[in-house]
Amino acid sequence: MKYVIVLGDGMSDEPIKELGNQTPISFANTPKLDELSKKSEIGLVSTIPQGMKPGSDTANLSVLGYDPKSYYTGRSPLEALSIGVDMKDTDIAIRCNIVTLSEDDRPYEEKSIIDHSASEISTEEAAVLLEAVKKELSNEIFSYYLGISYRHLLIWDKGQVVELTPPHDILGKVIGQYLPQEELLKEMMIKSYDILVNHPINLARKEKGLHPANSIWFWGAGTKPALSSFEEKTHKKGAMISAVDLLKGIAVGAGMLNIEVEGADGTLETNYEGKAKAAVEVLTKQDYDFVYIHVEAPDEMGHQGSVEKKIKAIEYLDQRVIKIVAENLDALKVDYRMLVLPDHPTPICVRTHTSDPVPYMLYDSTNPQSRNWNYNEKEAKESGNYIAQGHTIIDYLFSK
Repeated sequence: MKYVIVLGDGMSDEPIKELGNQTPISFANTPKLDELSKKSEIGLVSTIPQGMKPGSDTANLSVLGYDPKSYYTGRSPLEALSIGVDMKDTDIAIRCNIVTLSEDDRPYEEKSIIDHSASEISTEEAAVLLEAVKKELSNEIFSYYLGISYRHLLIWDKGQVVELTPPHDILGKVIGQYLPQEELLKEMMIKSYDILVNHPINLARKEKGLHPANSIWFWGAGTKPALSSFEEKTHKKGAMISAVDLLKGIAVGAGMLNIEVEGADGTLETNYEGKAKAAVEVLTKQDYDFVYIHVEAPDEMGHQGSVEKKIKAIEYLDQRVIKIVAENLDALKVDYRMLVLPDHPTPICVRTHTSDPVPYMLYDSTNPQSRNWNYNEKEAKESGNYIAQGHTIIDYLFSK
């Protein structure tokens, strides 16, 4: 038996008036999900432990079987694992987004945050901008590391875990009350605006109608992580397919194989087919038991507040990932169990994460059900199936 998790980051949502009070999942044209759901179990799972913030970090740890209350030490340390930073026990890792702030004559504290991803800036352009920041701001205490797209890393030598606000939580808001209380961090953010606002790359981006990447933004501080081995814990040999450093870092910490897919970039135009084909290959040709396919696009479209693009991301997930994986495994006569779910909701109405339970679909090719339901939030709730502790759902996947 082979095992697959297909995770559509932030895919779950609230009913939307212009969709006839449907959610993007229920509105989207998803023929493969519709087909499989009628042969599957559907239900709700709570991936965010009570009292913890609804991040992709805590949620994906849950889905992979790691109770965040025991294993979570912060988001950025997991990303540091992916980037290859060898953290000391005294280091603090901090996520360093490159964001878009309003450009006006008001002081930095009175500016508003326009875009947490600077129009999903390319890694190539971000590298040039981060180098300009590093040249001016790095020293023996603060070290900057390049990640992917807008997602980068700061290591603070002998630092402290401080309260920092995720930029996607305050889109459209004036930033003053959300800036770090730690003066050194706040000062670097202010200086970064002066470094970046008139950078040639940003001038060119504005000419193209793209958001300028005109400031860094710190959040997600944490200490060096220590995850137990996925294989030792589950007795399954696992692989990760993701475009983002957070998931890659979890895989590094858990001793899983990270599979790099050309053109996988965490955007709406990521290489869906490449991810699907890599998943089939690692299960059938490399003797792995389990693969985790993470797709970032629904979450990004939720943060952008784009109903149309979020629906498109879900439809791409259905036709360009789930369909390919299922049909290839069926054609090869491989027995498999497939779990489809989001990590957390990213509702269009708030443009950030919430802690509500998310819908799951569990399909077993050896034991197809006969149901009359579709995979979506409403019908998952009506099923009466509910998993209260998210970190147990992977045991449920592996239970047969």
